[in-house]
Amino acid sequence: METYLIEVPHEATEAACANAVRIFLETGSHFLANADWGCEDDEHKAWLLVDVDNRQQALHIIPPGLRANARIVKLRKFTREDIKEYLETGYIKP
Repeated sequence: METYLIEVPHEATEAACANAVRIFLETGSHFLANADWGCEDDEHKAWLLVDVDNRQQALHIIPPGLRANARIVKLRKFTREDIKEYLETGYIKP
């Protein structure tokens, strides 16, 4: 499994915030029901951390009407060995 950060922006209006939250909750998805929101700090986005097999699965978690503006970032933790290899070679194996 791979870990992805999904970022789903929406417009900075009260109606857009309410609509985005409604869409997330109505999907019934465990992932979406547990999203973190930045609206109260004027950062009109939802974030999710998901563990799925690939980027395509991460994309399909997002409701279709919100996919176009979403951003999906594959995350990775580096081990000490990875860092040592990078310092020695300038490259870390994927």
